[in-house]
Amino acid sequence: MSEQPAPAARQLEPAAADAVRAYAAKTRADADRFAAVLEDIATNGLPDPEQCTPWEDLREAHLARLAAQRPAVA
Repeated sequence: MSEQPAPAARQLEPAAADAVRAYAAKTRADADRFAAVLEDIATNGLPDPEQCTPWEDLREAHLARLAAQRPAVA
């Protein structure tokens, strides 16, 4: 391998840099939520399956929310 200098970094436009920062913040928040769930499972164990909502019901509810957000086609 040759020891060539890295090419000069190109600066992002301010709007693009803001978008990257916003994506990083959302990704970080999602990871923090996921870590909190895992810590809760480690502390309290898994919930009783009888008290959980089946994933099929969650999927259908989410699809219904998405359909309600979509504008109707005439």
